[in-house]
Amino acid sequence: MQVIANWFRRYFSDPQIVFLTVILLLGFAVVLTMGDMLAPVLASIVIAYLLQGVVAFLQRHGWPRLAAVLLVYIAFMLFVALILFGIIPILSRQVTDLVQQLPSMISKGQAALMQLPERYPEVFTAEQVQEIIGSIRSEIANFGQQVLSYSMASVIGIITILVYMILVPLLVFFFLKDQELILNWFARYLPRHRRIASNVWRDVDRQISNYVRGKFWEILLVWSVSYAVFHYFNLNYAMLLAFLVGLSVIIPYIGASVVTIPVLLIAWFQWGWSNEFFWLSVSYFIIQALDGNVLVPLLFSEVVDLHPVAIIVAILVFGGLWGFWGVFFAIPLATLVQAILSAWPRKADPDDLSPGMPN
Repeated sequence: MQVIANWFRRYFSDPQIVFLTVILLLGFAVVLTMGDMLAPVLASIVIAYLLQGVVAFLQRHGWPRLAAVLLVYIAFMLFVALILFGIIPILSRQVTDLVQQLPSMISKGQAALMQLPERYPEVFTAEQVQEIIGSIRSEIANFGQQVLSYSMASVIGIITILVYMILVPLLVFFFLKDQELILNWFARYLPRHRRIASNVWRDVDRQISNYVRGKFWEILLVWSVSYAVFHYFNLNYAMLLAFLVGLSVIIPYIGASVVTIPVLLIAWFQWGWSNEFFWLSVSYFIIQALDGNVLVPLLFSEVVDLHPVAIIVAILVFGGLWGFWGVFFAIPLATLVQAILSAWPRKADPDDLSPGMPN
């Protein structure tokens, strides 16, 4: 017990550290316990945080605060309208077409698999191919059941979307318009001495704002370029596949590998082993190479470098806690942890000092 007591005195003797710890615990507790109820509020805070960078940019160039907020908000609503009435109907139609074409794709895939024992008898046997086909059929059946259950719950999903469409834009506007008022109101209830928490917030704000806004632009750019390439080759479901490629950049190292499978499979089902399949594959891998070697260093030059192991662990932990948003904010949250550890004061423990070292 004495060791634990010494550890607490060593790391929690500063009241500012206690305050920072309480704030972090309260924040995580609120998100974990009331995240579903407060989802519109949390989503609005994230969107307002993203738009605040554009508002601040306009203010630095002489725009009044209210005029900058109105311009950014109108642009945001136009972007939302484009997504809702321009992109989502196309995605919905292509998903429906893909589901209708799945039986023919499965039949073509089975025919190709059945040829493997004839072409490579020393590698594949008929029994192995039958087991693979059985596994594929089982997975497709499970997928069909999931689609059915999702369609049964679609009424609740539509109601939720309608609530979000009303509440989120309204909350985003007030968060942007009354940002200083809201922050000053929260500051009234915070301790006067909060230097450590303020330092952590400044560091995290700089890192997260750069990361989230950069990730937003990366998604748009990769999505747009992928769609242009897929449309040029007349690839089926071009918008849907480009959308998946754009979303794949959210998950480093893993997303690009996973989304490559449906892109190449649909291209193969459409063209087989042809020149079109070859050149589309080359173009797709060029997009991935440019994204990883040019676009990412350009957009995220100011982000704190994290070890790949830390990134993967953050994705697994926060994704398991908060799903899609946990995956999206895994790297910013890992940056928060890193900033806290860097700012945490360390006092030398006398028991750890050797006799020749100064105390």
